[in-house]
Amino acid sequence: MRELAGHCRTCGKEIYCENGFFNGVILKDGKIICFNCEEKKPEK
Repeated sequence: MRELAGHCRTCGKEIYCENGFFNGVILKDGKIICFNCEEKKPEK
């Protein structure tokens, strides 16, 4: 099963839950980003 969970706050890409797994990252503020944007995020 594939269900749209929302859009990446950085690039706007659609992020899905697939078979119970969220294909993205939930940030502390509750917003979501895709794995690609998470990898590109500068380290603090």
